[in-house]
Amino acid sequence: MVASNEVIRTTVQRYLDLVATGTAEEIVALYAPDATIEDPVGSELKIGHDAIREFYASFVEMKKETNLVTLRACAGHAAFHFEIVTDAGEMKYRMAPLEVMAFDDEGLITSMQAFWSDEDLVVEA
Repeated sequence: MVASNEVIRTTVQRYLDLVATGTAEEIVALYAPDATIEDPVGSELKIGHDAIREFYASFVEMKKETNLVTLRACAGHAAFHFEIVTDAGEMKYRMAPLEVMAFDDEGLITSMQAFWSDEDLVVEA
């Protein structure tokens, strides 16, 4: 039995909340032990909790805000569009990636792909 759409929607919102204000460990807890991350698509695949923890730890200390724009959940998968603003002191960076996630029966993320490129990053003074 696949994770329900309600569980998926809740997990995606929790993920976005934790990307904004959580710890790497809290984010890792949303992932299955052998999960994969491809962020952005075309970059080196990160596999397993250790690699996922290292990925999120690299920017978890930055001040960030996230906002879900739209989400579609079905058949154990989610596709969503969100905005993230990173405050780096004198500069703010804004991006609106698209992400696709797959979930296991328990609602843990088994894979995440983020669709964005440097062209999508807007720098605000």
